[in-house]
Amino acid sequence: MKKIAIIGIGYVGLPLARLFSTKYPVIGYDINLQRINELNNCKDSLNELSENIIKKKLVHKNPINNNLKNGLYFTNNLNDIKQANIYIITIPTPIYKNKKPDLRLLFKATRDVGKFLNKKDIVIYESTVYPGLTEEECVPILEKESKLIYNKNFYIGYSPERINPGDKKRTIDKILKITSGSNKKTALEIDKLYKSVIKAGTYLAPSIKIAEAAKIIENTQRDINIAFINELSKIFNLLNINTEEVLKAASTKWNFLNFKPGLVGGHCIGVDPYYLSKKSQDLGYNPKIILAGRKLNDSMGEYVVSQVVKLMIKKSIKIKNSKILILGIAFKENCNDIRNSKVFDIIKNFEEYDIKTTIFDPLVLPSLVKENNYKIKNLNFNNIYKKNKYDAIVLAVNHKIFKNFNYKENLKKNSVLYDVKRVLKNKNIDGGL
Repeated sequence: MKKIAIIGIGYVGLPLARLFSTKYPVIGYDINLQRINELNNCKDSLNELSENIIKKKLVHKNPINNNLKNGLYFTNNLNDIKQANIYIITIPTPIYKNKKPDLRLLFKATRDVGKFLNKKDIVIYESTVYPGLTEEECVPILEKESKLIYNKNFYIGYSPERINPGDKKRTIDKILKITSGSNKKTALEIDKLYKSVIKAGTYLAPSIKIAEAAKIIENTQRDINIAFINELSKIFNLLNINTEEVLKAASTKWNFLNFKPGLVGGHCIGVDPYYLSKKSQDLGYNPKIILAGRKLNDSMGEYVVSQVVKLMIKKSIKIKNSKILILGIAFKENCNDIRNSKVFDIIKNFEEYDIKTTIFDPLVLPSLVKENNYKIKNLNFNNIYKKNKYDAIVLAVNHKIFKNFNYKENLKKNSVLYDVKRVLKNKNIDGGL
């Protein structure tokens, strides 16, 4: 009988745990007690699952130890996972400030799992890593902690996550899943496991390293394409040409790739290229296009601020101590994920001009900003619609809720309205990417 422990119950781990719990006994383990408590009360502050969906499979006793056929149990007690025979690690893999991979959480989770490994157990990684990391760095940790031999006593797999935070249409079961295993038998067993719950089906990669590489280039490809469009938006702005209209015209050709300019943040696209470039540099090759794309996309927050300030100067608006409202602080529309959000770059750059910023994002709790250690000097987080008058409004994130926002009521007579992604219709927009 398959008994599954999911390590890390965040944006990736929670939907995965819930899905597997429809057919198997599943334990969701996380070190964050507050997170475990809210889930045991059928609440999800990440807004990935509704209260009813969690409640349907939530059990208040360990389904693995109690030999239940299926069910979901949340815990922060590491000992609760010891009866599992399949461990799935869905730990975040961020970067340090110097853009180098931060693997501390992944290695800690690996050590924790290694303590409970038994013969024939399988460990599956879903965290984004550079090609080779799973076998070259995680396996030795598992061997050391368990005193077992890789591919003789225990086995591993890699099945990269493809969760799209905030997307209620492309849910986890509707996204094709790449799978892989440390040998042929294990690969087929892992593929069968995922295929039993993923409606969209699976793709069995020839090796773990190929599966790792496939995941990392998915996001690197998007990053490079968006960087190209962001650069075009800078050029077209100098030419006084509307980038959106240019892209519409170019899109009439059948093979034109329809990307749009914008702020590239989040846990995947804004991070994964650094993992690939790190591995490449270790091997003696310094990637050109990948790092150039990253550098350009990382510069867009500063660029937005420079454009807003220029528009304000043209309208003779005093810059120092001016008031600007920023709509949205999440890394993308219609979700509350603020990891690596480039809106923080906008806020920091406005601060350098001694501009007072107010942030309004109804989807994001102010406590999330503090928890993620974003150092903002004067963070005025306004989650209530108020008729304040601002010198400028920057629509940074295209949440649906901002569609009905009363821009006119919140702007001074002489002011600037800057729409980063140019999504506002029938509004007097002064600028955008």
